[in-house]
Amino acid sequence: MRMRSRLATALSDGTVPQDLHKLLQGVTTEKIDAQLAHAYQSNPVETSVGAFLLEMNDSLVLVDTGAGTLFGSGFGGKLLDSLNAAGFSAEDVTDVLITHAHSDHIGGLTRSGQTVFDNATVHVGKPDIDFFLDRENAAKSGYKMLFFDQAIQIFTPYTDAGKIKAFDETTEILSGITASLHPGHTPGSAFYRLESQGQTLTFVGDIVHAQAVQFSDPSVTIVYDVDSKMAAKVRSEAFSGFANHRDLVAVPHMPFPGVGHIREAQKGYDWVPVNYSNREVKKTKQDKH
Repeated sequence: MRMRSRLATALSDGTVPQDLHKLLQGVTTEKIDAQLAHAYQSNPVETSVGAFLLEMNDSLVLVDTGAGTLFGSGFGGKLLDSLNAAGFSAEDVTDVLITHAHSDHIGGLTRSGQTVFDNATVHVGKPDIDFFLDRENAAKSGYKMLFFDQAIQIFTPYTDAGKIKAFDETTEILSGITASLHPGHTPGSAFYRLESQGQTLTFVGDIVHAQAVQFSDPSVTIVYDVDSKMAAKVRSEAFSGFANHRDLVAVPHMPFPGVGHIREAQKGYDWVPVNYSNREVKKTKQDKH
């Protein structure tokens, strides 16, 4: 599945079920169920695993890589099919931007221990590299060892090939794309802001997992957060900023395609997906950035 605009193509890695009763923190199961019912949903919630593709000059840029085979058969693993449907192969990708080092964002980087994107440089926040590639941080932080094992397994082939490019401050990593760190969900969680022809699109990673609950109450956190207090703070500040500036954002766990606006509501915020169109738009030289 894909949704394409002039510069960006939303790619689906599939969907996975999430038991919000077990995953969300700072909220009762009764409130979760009430919010889900209001959104015509029920627990567990089927959640998108999204990625995004950017065509820029001579670069083909992938934002996140889905889960690959890490979740098992039938749960994710559709990214390469989506990439092929968009008219590209893994060999065409020149850069991969990782929003954070969790399995459903980095899993597609490798298959059977080998690099999938052989010609790509992988950009990732240095605090995530420092944290997840050191198993001693599992005991220090109380975070599950599984996350460290997966990150080491996945990043090592790219590290060995000299293909990892880590950043530790706000920087323009590619022409028109600025990376910034927003620690909380993970130590190196990053936003990537694309600017083109006076317009912007910001790829925000996991600032929200449960649309029906966390937009109305951004203080609700999830067990995957390394630092839940910081994650809630990042979410609240990001929602406010995006709403005030009417920014377009791309959120991988929102319903596909996961691109839209965040709007202030009577209580909390609302998600407003982009308007859908179904026609080809001819590219001009300016469209290619």
